[in-house]
Amino acid sequence: MITKPKGCHDLVGIEAKKWKYVEKVIDSLMERYNYTYARTPIFESSELFHRGVGEGTDIVTKETYDFKDRGERNITLRPEGTAGIVRSYIENKMYGEPGPVKVYYNGTMYRYERPQSGRDREFTQFGVEVLGSNDPLVDAEVISIPVLLYKMLGLKGIVVKINSLGDKESRDNYRDALVKYFKPHIKDLCEDCVERLKKNPLRILDCKVDKDNPILKNAPKTIDYLNEESKKRFEEVKSFLEELEIDYEVDERLVRGLDYYNHTVFEIEASVEGFGSNNVIGAGGRYNGLVETLDGPETSCMGFATGIGRLVQALDLEKVDMPIIDDVELFVMYVSDTEKKYAASLVQYLRANGYRVDTEYTGRGLKAQFKQADRLNAKYLIILNDEDLKNDEVKIKNNKTKEEETVSVDYLLYYLDEHLSEEDYDGYEEDEHECHCGHHHEENHECHCGHKNCHCNEED
Repeated sequence: MITKPKGCHDLVGIEAKKWKYVEKVIDSLMERYNYTYARTPIFESSELFHRGVGEGTDIVTKETYDFKDRGERNITLRPEGTAGIVRSYIENKMYGEPGPVKVYYNGTMYRYERPQSGRDREFTQFGVEVLGSNDPLVDAEVISIPVLLYKMLGLKGIVVKINSLGDKESRDNYRDALVKYFKPHIKDLCEDCVERLKKNPLRILDCKVDKDNPILKNAPKTIDYLNEESKKRFEEVKSFLEELEIDYEVDERLVRGLDYYNHTVFEIEASVEGFGSNNVIGAGGRYNGLVETLDGPETSCMGFATGIGRLVQALDLEKVDMPIIDDVELFVMYVSDTEKKYAASLVQYLRANGYRVDTEYTGRGLKAQFKQADRLNAKYLIILNDEDLKNDEVKIKNNKTKEEETVSVDYLLYYLDEHLSEEDYDGYEEDEHECHCGHHHEENHECHCGHKNCHCNEED
């Protein structure tokens, strides 16, 4: 039997619906932030990631899926989203547009690493990039996006941690301090850290093997090596976060090992029971040097990314009630061949008019069809028979109350509109939903959560 590759997952059933719901909320949020959707290729020239992500990083040296295509070109499945967005920004000359360029992506990434909980070889990331502005307000806005997203989805216990790497001068000074500090201790660190000390000592601070080693815990802090301009900028970022009422913690040990990061870096942790020690669900920062590295003009950039799978896992562990549609409004039933033909056209007609409809496809009898309707959580049943059809009528049965009526086909849409609306209203008390978008229910507000019975859909 052929099975899926290691580190990959099939996304089906209710799990797939949860992902689609999260993606729907993301699209709604990005529309409100005025970020444009961007889609880049799943595979790119290997040079993009070797130059853009950094030759000395673990992502490139260990984790990328590299191959030659039939034209003997070196190709890599994308391990992250930023480099592709920057390549597109340069290639499509978006730097010529009145800035900044604000985009978001939601796509599949690939990294060859040991699969474990929350870490797969094929995974999906949502991320945003702002290209063409060095304004500290942009840093605060980008941080606010995942904060609001997690709040809208109902995730609690979110902690925002921020730090600053400073500008190039500050980062170079910090790099020199790390080299001086780590050299006497390098034999006490893992084999990879020996190489990192030569190529990029900041990567040592990201080491998974030595993360609890006292040597790392006592390493110099970035804050102590910021020049005055970088300190001032970091204070501005914090001031804007406070204006946006975003709580944060300054984590002086938070860094980004990739060469193109500078100034603001941040992570968002979720205090979710069962999530494990690695509870970071979103991270990002400012990268003012990447566009130039890829032969583009000098461009200031800020971005972040979060894993969709990791996010859905957190929502499940928190037992967040996601408004997943797991029913059909109508199930059309028939027995004879003439009824089947009529059912085919009726189902198409009802779907075209906006109803969620299903019917019988395996030739089962009425008794089995009733069971199938129950499995699909059908609200109403439309039961066809030849005698009714001669009179242009159909039988409609409320699958909850079991009440049954004969309705004229010409009146069918009016009947459904009236009765299904009553179903939604009657269910309000029983299925009242707490909105997670942060608005009070008394506000006349269009809710982003997608739930019909949310408080926010009430008018004053």
